[in-house]
Amino acid sequence: MTQVADLKRYVRDIPDFPKPGIVFKDITPLLADAGAFRATVDAFAERFRGRADVVLGIESRGFIVGAAVAHALGTGVAVVRKPGKLPHETYAASYELEYGRDALEIHRDALGPEHRVLLIDDLLATGGTAAAALELVGRCGGQIVGCGFVIELAFLGGRRRLAPHEVVSLLRYDAE
Repeated sequence: MTQVADLKRYVRDIPDFPKPGIVFKDITPLLADAGAFRATVDAFAERFRGRADVVLGIESRGFIVGAAVAHALGTGVAVVRKPGKLPHETYAASYELEYGRDALEIHRDALGPEHRVLLIDDLLATGGTAAAALELVGRCGGQIVGCGFVIELAFLGGRRRLAPHEVVSLLRYDAE
């Protein structure tokens, strides 16, 4: 059985993607390996069991991991997507990426004050994407119980932008 400590071997570095100078951390090998994927999902489920009623997945790899974590926790799933992808009334939040600017949207009725929300995504870098998702949860009235990331690029300091929320990252990279 794959252990969390072994997961780094399932992450592939893709240099100069999506732009020159960026090293993309590709988790598709992790997702493709049953043991590695199970270890990932189980680690989040064990940490947050009984604390969330909804898992919020961020487009797009956060959908995959988030849906599996929601299944393991027995919760529902809400999604945050790029602009123009959701068909109903939305809230929007814009944010800075390490290589540009973007925005996210959530359905206005996706969450309410009764929801305890676990945010899940594949990567924490500068924290812009996750901070925008937290803003959207707040606009819907939901309460964040924690943020889970498969990978954290700690040298970019994104964790600070998510304070005071609990941040759990399974794999941490301290230098480029």
